Amino acid sequence: MLTGSKVALRARHEEDIPVLRTELYDDVVNSSRAEGGPWRPISPGSKDSRLVVDDSAEGKVPFSVVELDGGALVGTATLWGIDNHNRAAHIGLGLLPSCRGKGYGTDVVAVLCHYGFVVRGLQRLQIETLADNYAMLRSAERNGFVREGVLRSSAWVLGEFLDEVVLGLLAQDWKPLPKG
Repeated sequence: MLTGSKVALRARHEEDIPVLRTELYDDVVNSSRAEGGPWRPISPGSKDSRLVVDDSAEGKVPFSVVELDGGALVGTATLWGIDNHNRAAHIGLGLLPSCRGKGYGTDVVAVLCHYGFVVRGLQRLQIETLADNYAMLRSAERNGFVREGVLRSSAWVLGEFLDEVVLGLLAQDWKPLPKG
């Protein structure tokens, strides 16, 4: 388990799946904004790759995010698009609606940076997010990510094109956030 100051990242447990499905993926607006594709319903018990972990998949490491105090599930975090040759990867996260606005996002990004740079030995981490996702932009920038560009009208979300912001962080520029 990887720990930050407020949250821990651990392996996905079977009992996490129904909560994540209901709180994140069945929410049409949230899922449409997060997935980069059209929303579609997930059949109960299906082996949807967004929820069920395939431990043999090399390019993606999904985590469940839990509170340090009490261990309650608060969301999901992923290091994805892992490129071992170029030593780069992307960061993604989703917090349950009731867990937003508590500083968990900043802590999740910090823990994913530790995992990417220290555990995996990566050189570059990248985040792509919708330009109006101010919480993710703040979490990224608090962890040292730099805005590298805007992809204009690159995301089709619920009937309109939205801009995406690309942020990057290099290992030599990363400064771990103090715990606590």
